[in-house]
Amino acid sequence: MPNPRIKNEEQYEALRDKGYSKEKSARIANTPDSGKKGGKAKPYEQWTKEELYEQAKNVGISGRSKMKKKELITALRNN
Repeated sequence: MPNPRIKNEEQYEALRDKGYSKEKSARIANTPDSGKKGGKAKPYEQWTKEELYEQAKNVGISGRSKMKKKELITALRNN
């Protein structure tokens, strides 16, 4: 039964099958453009601090408002 709160149900299920938690799977599956391939995003180092902050907000990283640019990059990569 599909969950209306999950934007990309197929990706959510694939992440759950890999052992991700329900929360983390939902967070990833609900990010904009989830499941799209292409690798066209520029490296985080080329993003502005504001872009990094918005991405951290999208994936639910707490404490982001007090983070410096390098800390945001580390948090996003380790989320």
